[in-house]
Amino acid sequence: MTQAADSPNRTNAASGLRFLTELIGWTATPWALHRVDWAVATTALVLLIGLPAVVGTPGDRPFDPPVAIPGAAMLLLVLLEVAAAAVAPWFAWPTWAAVVATALAATSVVLEQPRWRWLSRH
Repeated sequence: MTQAADSPNRTNAASGLRFLTELIGWTATPWALHRVDWAVATTALVLLIGLPAVVGTPGDRPFDPPVAIPGAAMLLLVLLEVAAAAVAPWFAWPTWAAVVATALAATSVVLEQPRWRWLSRH
């Protein structure tokens, strides 16, 4: 099993911005989807928060995930989180807030590249 220290998932700037991006996705996605149906909004929230809490690539976090998945699968989950944070605010929030959220998501993508390369190899 890979040691947690092997992952470049330890930089404060990238980790902090990733968490902020996830928070935006967790907030804006159900807010935007509640217009469709409350069950759809709830399902999206459960997927965006619950799935990453249960699954993960060993060595990517300081703890082992309950369900181990390959890095490529985790990368797809990360892309889903970033997409939610970049797109949902445009349907839920004022334009200025959507612009800020999209800029934060884009910056997160840039700062996360070392982690994404690591995930693609594990």
